[in-house]
Amino acid sequence: MEVDFARVLAENQSLVFSLALRFLRDRATAEELAQDVFLQLYGQIRRIETPAHATWWLRRAICHRCIDEARKRKLRPRIGLESVPEPSAETRDADPFLNDRLRRLVGELPENARVVVLLRYQEDLDPTEIAEMLGMPIGTVKSHLHRSLTALREKLGKQEVCR
Repeated sequence: MEVDFARVLAENQSLVFSLALRFLRDRATAEELAQDVFLQLYGQIRRIETPAHATWWLRRAICHRCIDEARKRKLRPRIGLESVPEPSAETRDADPFLNDRLRRLVGELPENARVVVLLRYQEDLDPTEIAEMLGMPIGTVKSHLHRSLTALREKLGKQEVCR
């Protein structure tokens, strides 16, 4: 029995695109990968035995293509100019002494806590990204952030009182 490619395409188009879009969170790349997977299926259509086999094959193929694409992105991230933050400009009202004190206090934090604070507030990474990057549990990252911010507030408060 030969499987009808047009029917397989119509029945599985949204499934393949949806998997790619949810995994990659990039509509254009998801569309491109879905098209590539269907082209690949078209070349393999004689090996496909049933419509259920085609669905299974498509799920497997799109998942592998998404993983490959994610790995490529890690090696060469694609960043559009619109997603690059504007350079920050210090306002004239900023207190240079506060900035220096804060830098010094952050520098006094334990190493793990310091790197977590820097990644969160200097690099603007969310706790999940930090946990992944450092190989720490998300709870540990959140604990470091909470304890560090509490300690910094206390130290800044004490210094304010001493002025």
